[in-house]
Amino acid sequence: MKRIIFFLLSGLFSFTVSFGQITGSAHDFSGQSWATGILCGVCHTPHNANGTVANAPLWNHEVTTSSYTLYSSPTLDATVNQPSASSKLCLSCHDGTVALENFGGVTTGTNFITGNALLGTDLSTEHPISFVYNTALATADGELYDPSTQNSGLGSTIANDLLFSGSLECASCHDVHNTQNNSYLLRIDNTGSALCLTCHNK
Repeated sequence: MKRIIFFLLSGLFSFTVSFGQITGSAHDFSGQSWATGILCGVCHTPHNANGTVANAPLWNHEVTTSSYTLYSSPTLDATVNQPSASSKLCLSCHDGTVALENFGGVTTGTNFITGNALLGTDLSTEHPISFVYNTALATADGELYDPSTQNSGLGSTIANDLLFSGSLECASCHDVHNTQNNSYLLRIDNTGSALCLTCHNK
């Protein structure tokens, strides 16, 4: 916790700010030469943020313009859409089309994500994202819990804790700020498939 003190119109105001555990996580780029010691600024900025992506918190990184090959299956009852706002932000590094250091107006970076973290633009073998997960889908599927009533294990329902405007996105399962302090940035520990079984009833 850090205390930040502001002087405003000769009055003294203070408030406490809580920071996520990004330090030391896979998203801590402050030790990279191209980040020049910046921790939050690779993704966020307090000034001149990119306002073109819905629900993007003070966004500072170049956003991907890719189209994706989506997951499809004859047993899939959901309508999977092209990645939407929050997932598109994740893919702005993880699809490999935008350089890691393309932030703050830079568009000429040369360092791209590699290894297992590189998803590419073919998402057909990945868990589907950017689809509406609601009572109707759970009923039609028969093997999903109703997100409006099922407890997420995080304090409320799946709908309240894990969905974004009613949709399942990358951040439904992964915590970009790694507040759970695990190597895969999972929001729920997956021992015994616990994360999977939060939504899937088999």
